[in-house]
Amino acid sequence: MRNIHDWFGSYSADHANATNRAIHWLCVPAILWCVIAVLWAIPVPAMIGRAGLWALPPMFLAFLFYYRLSRPLGLAMAVVFIVFSLIAEGAYRALGAQHLLMLAIALFVLAWIGQFVGHVIEGKRPSFFTDLAYLLIGPAWLTGKLMRRLGLTC
Repeated sequence: MRNIHDWFGSYSADHANATNRAIHWLCVPAILWCVIAVLWAIPVPAMIGRAGLWALPPMFLAFLFYYRLSRPLGLAMAVVFIVFSLIAEGAYRALGAQHLLMLAIALFVLAWIGQFVGHVIEGKRPSFFTDLAYLLIGPAWLTGKLMRRLGLTC
């Protein structure tokens, strides 16, 4: 299995352009939040839980993937999931499920357009075209960069 440094090194090679990196700092978190928000908006029968229930299994599985690569990174990504869940919950309460879903879908589409514009500028295909696991690496790559800026190791 590849280690986190292999994943990050490969991902960094496809994201060397400063403009593309800046676009990723905006669009990758937006996309991650949108996925969580869409799952948050899926109705949950009252007898089994509450809004947000469907977001928990994918976040937990992603957490396990990150934690297996790096414990500090896994814990940092858990914090990211918690923060994004709190934002999704707040948006759900303020907007309701239908409007949250519409917002998340619109933002998701715009963020992906931004991602592809960034890769046109970069002159390289998105990493996930070679391996879908890079869809999980993008958020971790940004979180890892943030951790290093704070003096933490991942």
